[in-house]
Amino acid sequence: MAMTDGGLVAAFPHQLANDVRAVLAVMPEARIAPASPFSVCVGDEAVAIPYRIYQDELPVDVVCSLATVQQAILHCLYSRHCDGLVRQRHLEQIVSSDELWVVPFVVQLAGEYVLEILESIQHGLSDLPTKRSTQRLAFGDFIARNPGFFARTERRVVSYWSCYYRRKFPVFDTYPGCHLLELLRAAAIDRTGRPWLARRAPD
Repeated sequence: MAMTDGGLVAAFPHQLANDVRAVLAVMPEARIAPASPFSVCVGDEAVAIPYRIYQDELPVDVVCSLATVQQAILHCLYSRHCDGLVRQRHLEQIVSSDELWVVPFVVQLAGEYVLEILESIQHGLSDLPTKRSTQRLAFGDFIARNPGFFARTERRVVSYWSCYYRRKFPVFDTYPGCHLLELLRAAAIDRTGRPWLARRAPD
């Protein structure tokens, strides 16, 4: 299912609508409409984030002309780009952010197939192992509010390991995606106070 460029406003909480429109106003026209939005809750609000966008990247001077929050919005959107290298570049600009609305963009990328992106997420989430850190609280809250989304992310991590990385990482526990899932799961356990069962990898 495709969504319109204007529909990208729905990828963020409503209080950011004007900032999102300012970002969309400087982004080039898409070659293809944004694809397959997925719905999650950010706090108490539902958002619809595109699975992929197809706009070319902006010149650096245009990005720098945007307000700080608008730059973060732009990086979130381009983290959904059809090119994995573009996704990684923009992810690295937001992965350490404390903004709750950034979290679903990062978690979605944890469930995708590019190993270098997984490694960038692990590097950027340096505070995730620390109990009561802002990062751990934000990711734990997001997963607690979106258990189905996280379960789907877990399945994708296992599936991509099995399809593409089993030779490099014969044991799932050594795969970077497994370690990332463990950290996210621990954050959810802290938030909910109840066990969060791990998804088993195939033998």
